[in-house]
Amino acid sequence: MKIKAPIRKATIPKPEIENNGGLSSKDFVSGQEVRWCPGCGDYSILKQMQTILPQIGVDKKDIVFISGIGCSSRFPYYLDTFGMHSIHGRATAIASGLKATRPELSIWVVSGDGDGLSIGGNHMAHLLRRNFNVNVLLFNNEIYGLTKGQYSPTSKVSTVTKSTPLGSIDHPFNPAAFAMGSDGSFIARTMDRDPKHLQTMLLRSHVHSGTSFLEIYQNCNIFNDGAFFDYTEKESKPGNALFVEHGKPMRFGADNEYGIRLDGTRPQVIKIGDEYGVEDVWVHDEKDIIKANILIRMEANYPDEKLPRPFGVFYETNRPNYEVLMQQQVDNALVQKGKGDLDALIAGNETWVIN
Repeated sequence: MKIKAPIRKATIPKPEIENNGGLSSKDFVSGQEVRWCPGCGDYSILKQMQTILPQIGVDKKDIVFISGIGCSSRFPYYLDTFGMHSIHGRATAIASGLKATRPELSIWVVSGDGDGLSIGGNHMAHLLRRNFNVNVLLFNNEIYGLTKGQYSPTSKVSTVTKSTPLGSIDHPFNPAAFAMGSDGSFIARTMDRDPKHLQTMLLRSHVHSGTSFLEIYQNCNIFNDGAFFDYTEKESKPGNALFVEHGKPMRFGADNEYGIRLDGTRPQVIKIGDEYGVEDVWVHDEKDIIKANILIRMEANYPDEKLPRPFGVFYETNRPNYEVLMQQQVDNALVQKGKGDLDALIAGNETWVIN
């Protein structure tokens, strides 16, 4: 009769904080000259990241930024933390390996819509489904900026670029829907031109246990200027941007005079007044995966409704982290089988003698 060894739970060490509370945003500014085009949205994202890093309770030596290739991927140079400017589309794979071997680290993956969803799309999907406890920041400017203005996987249909002079005929990716389809455990959207909201979303990403996926609308003022002005500019933002919060009704407009109502599973814009009251407005629930899918895709699925673009945390759920499960498996194998023998493993179970 075989006796099963007891299942052991892996213990992942928590970082020991030495003096994080005394740091400021200036402590996370590197000595590198920031080399983005003047007016690029990346400057704001960098500033907000440097602002929140002293608040996350992690020692500088335990923070790592890993990027691929693209304008956004220069990010690690400009932060006084550990980092790696890695391979095109493979930052997610490198981050996975680092998290598996150094689970105590706070790891941030910085990618663009081209780097993360084109050559890196396959790697991104597997990171999300595995649910390593890392944070993905996807800078979406709907264009290839570093290579000078070709269309990207998120470019709108009919977008005229150097590589699509007659207009793009590709159906674009919805990054949040991509993350949902990959069983992401935290999916959110924010923008470069709303510093407070961006900071809040960065902090929410950090505290989530699992892979957080944060899409950031980032203006490329050289090759795709104004792609998101409907949602980011003072005049147009109130009527076109919907900021969702857990447990709160979905309202928008200059005076919050509009709301989103669900007619079955179909979202509708309503004006709050005589016919409809606040009680008719859809209340956001970050844990509801069915309604999160409706929210993320509502503009594309119901274009006639003229629905606003949602921002905030769309969906969050808790499930085991890959690095924890992996360590449990290793620990249990050691209990059941003992320490391995590399020479025996190489030799295998069958050998041949050749005369």
